Amino acid sequence: MNFFAIQKLLLFILLLVVLLLSSNVSAFSSVFGIGALLFRPPGTKTLPSLGEVESLTEAADFFTDAFWNNKVGGGIKVLKQTQRKSLLGSQINEFKKRYGSGRYGNRDRTTSELVICRNGKNEVMGCCGVEVDVIYEDRLNGLRTKSPAPLMSNLAVGNKFRRKGIAEELVREVEDMVRKKWGYEEIYLYVEKRNRSAVKLYSKMGYRQFWEDDTAATLLPMKGGSMRSVQTTLVCMKKKLNKNSGSR
Repeated sequence: MNFFAIQKLLLFILLLVVLLLSSNVSAFSSVFGIGALLFRPPGTKTLPSLGEVESLTEAADFFTDAFWNNKVGGGIKVLKQTQRKSLLGSQINEFKKRYGSGRYGNRDRTTSELVICRNGKNEVMGCCGVEVDVIYEDRLNGLRTKSPAPLMSNLAVGNKFRRKGIAEELVREVEDMVRKKWGYEEIYLYVEKRNRSAVKLYSKMGYRQFWEDDTAATLLPMKGGSMRSVQTTLVCMKKKLNKNSGSR
């Protein structure tokens, strides 16, 4: 190992020591990891869209590529122009309907929100939505909970921004909002069982399986330009929120 390599290694070790001795780093790194601390994009900020049409449209454009390109389960790696146009239109309408300020009963922003993460250049790096919805106790038998609860969805991170703690930051921001501002003590999400990296992430962050449905279906963009409905196993996960949830 030459002198410059040793110098870089020593600087790296010194940086780790400084970070670990800093206040709140132990709690932060336990969730985000040292990699997220070291490679977090400069100027990162995570804020709610507040139902603004411009923000929702920009997030929908980002989500179309981040979620649908190379979708888990065998989808096409890059969307064809016709596929992207169709999916983008649907995504914009969905985001406006779910998270728009005109949504019935959401004028005080306590029933739905889309959180967007940007870097210092104002590029969208990721997004995550949450809305109060009726949750199934047992999806296969159609049983529901007695009251609605927050359901997290539409979590996506751009390919070039992955492995930097963005997904974890978005989830924590949503949890923080749901507990402190909306007053809920638990949160739910749906995830495809074959999306192992997502299941692993949620498990690490304290989510536990609530039920599993192997009769669910999902859409996959195909090479020929079509969209195909395929069978998948849907997992519902649940997390109890406490005073430390959402803190960073």
